[in-house]
Parts: sequence; structure tokens; C-alpha cells
Amino acid sequence: MSVQATMTTTAPVAPGKLGDALEPAAIQTYLGELDTWLRVRRSELDELDRAALAVGRGGELAGDMSLALALWKATSDRYQLVFATWDGGRVLQQERERISALIWGRLDGATELPGGLAVSLPEAGRLCDALTGQLRSRLALVPGADEQAARIRELRAQLERIRDQVGLEPALTRDAAVNRLAELMSRLEGITAKAERGGDAGGMLGPLEVEATTFERDLIVGNARRRDARDQVISARELRTDLEAREAALQKLAETCVATVDPAPRYAVPDVDLLGPVPVTPDAIGPYLERLDRVSQALEVAQHAYAAALDEHTQLVALLDAYVAKARASAVADHPDLVASEKSARDLLERRPTPMAVAKQLVTTYQTWLIKETST
Repeated sequence: MSVQATMTTTAPVAPGKLGDALEPAAIQTYLGELDTWLRVRRSELDELDRAALAVGRGGELAGDMSLALALWKATSDRYQLVFATWDGGRVLQQERERISALIWGRLDGATELPGGLAVSLPEAGRLCDALTGQLRSRLALVPGADEQAARIRELRAQLERIRDQVGLEPALTRDAAVNRLAELMSRLEGITAKAERGGDAGGMLGPLEVEATTFERDLIVGNARRRDARDQVISARELRTDLEAREAALQKLAETCVATVDPAPRYAVPDVDLLGPVPVTPDAIGPYLERLDRVSQALEVAQHAYAAALDEHTQLVALLDAYVAKARASAVADHPDLVASEKSARDLLERRPTPMAVAKQLVTTYQTWLIKETST
């Protein structure tokens, strides 16, 4: 089956490191690039899923597809919290440090990752890229015209990412990883030389792409698992720091929601401070980690509720805009009843908080007038 690939992208490079007060310009750039990556990656994963089902390989690729989608979902959820904390650029040092913790801290929550895998936002993006590349190669969803040159360029970029990841390997396994990278780079140079001589290197690229993406995925997973195997006390401290950042971000999201719509969800934002300090004894750390997990789940439930309520308001405004555009296209937008109906709806949608039940009725009223005027 020959299928033209959709546009692809790679996860953006995250600014700073854990504990930094990130520069506002760097945060803004990263948020824009991450938003683009999320939209393009989801579109590509949907295309790959459809292609796998179309050729009867849905079951064979289900594991990698599920993990890629889980990583995308975890990244998307964390993006919401970073965006809420960013608050349009109204950030002081405390908020910029929280954003750093949200970016570089552990992703956790309802999203199920294999073996309790705990990765940061940048790692989740890179791992999702690697899985998507592997799925794309196994389904042979590659561009047509400049396929060979484009695939060689993508492999070069991937091997550079792998080089950075190899640098994180412990001394015991680093030499083997370096040798493996050198072997992949040597093979790529041979393929490049053949392509430059005008030869067809397509048959050699496929296996190398699969091996490179598998190697990259294994390096990322291995690094994440080594970190996750550290002392439980360190893990608890990292998770608590992350929950504190999420709590602050969710508080802003909740305040925005309550100020925007009525009725708004009334979920209490859990207070991480009530958990007390992280214990250091073996008997106490296990139950403490369980309490942290329950707080994380409560934060996620509240986040989704507040985000959904805000999204409903946004969609209602978009629906009114669509009706008005249709009225203009039908040359009836200036009819007095439609003008009055639109003004009533917009005035109410701009009120803070917006009474949503009445706003829905007014948008429906505008639709009713529109149907009447376009049918006469």
C-alpha cells in the first residue's frame, strides 16, 4: 500500500533546566513551538493509525501506537498547565520557576506509561518522535519526490539527538552505546556517499531508520528508568515539587474559569502543603508516595473540568461567529432582528462571568432568526 505521508515535525528543544527562572521570551517561543508540535503530531498519529488499520496491521502496531498516543496526551496535559501559568506573559520570577518545574519535572497522572515510566516533558516529546518515526518506517509512509535526501537529513538529525542521549549513559554502558552510535553513523555515511553518486539507497535507508529509532527509544527509556530507580525519597521530593507547580497553575486556571463562566466547576484545588514534609524513613515513604499520587489524580480531574468549561465558552463564541458569517454571506446580517439578536448574544458572551445557559439560548435565538430570514 502506497500512502503519501502527512507533514511531520520534531519536539521543540526546551529552554533552561530544572530550577531555572526561565526567560519570558524563551517560554513564549517554546510554548508556540510546542503547540505546533502537538497539533502536527496528533494529525500524524491519526494518519498512521488509519493506515495501520487499512492494511490490517492494527494489532501488530497497537503497542507502539498506544504508547505514542499516551505520550502525546501526557505532553498535551502538561502544556495546558504551562500555558495557564504563563498567563499571557504576566509572570514574575516565582511563575517562571514554576514553569521550569512543569517542563523539567516528571510527567505523572492518569496517563498510563509502561513499567511506571516517569519522563519529563522534553523526554516525552523525544520518545513520541522516536515511536512515530518507527511507526512511519514500518508502514512505509515516506514522502515521494525528494524522499531519499529528506530521509538522509532526518537520519542525520536523529543521530545528533542520539549523540546527546549517549552522553547521559552511565560509565558501565557508555562504551557500548558509543560504539553502536559510531556504527550507525558509519552506515549513514556509506548511504550518503552512494546517494551522492546517484545510486538508489532507498533499500538501505529503511533498516537504518528502524534501528536508529529503536536505539533512540531504548536510550530515552533507559535513562528515564535509571532516574526512576533512584532513592524513593528523591522521587517523592521531585513529585512534590511538580505537584506544587501544578497546584499553582491549576489555581490560575480555576480562577480564570470562575471569572469567565457561570456556572463554573467547583472542584477544590488540593493543597500540597497539607501533606507535610517528605519523610525519610522506609516505613513512611511508601504511604507518602501513595498520598502524592492521589493528589495528582485529584489535580488532573479538576484541571480537565475547568479546561472543558472554558472550552465550552470558546466554542459558543465560535458558533455565533459562524452564524454571523453565514448571515453576511446570505446578505441578511443587517436585518434589524439579526442585528439586535447578535448584539444581545455578544454582550452576554463578553460579560464576566458569562451566564452560559442564557448565552446558549441567545445564540440559538440568533440561529432561529437566521433560518427564518434565509428561508423567506
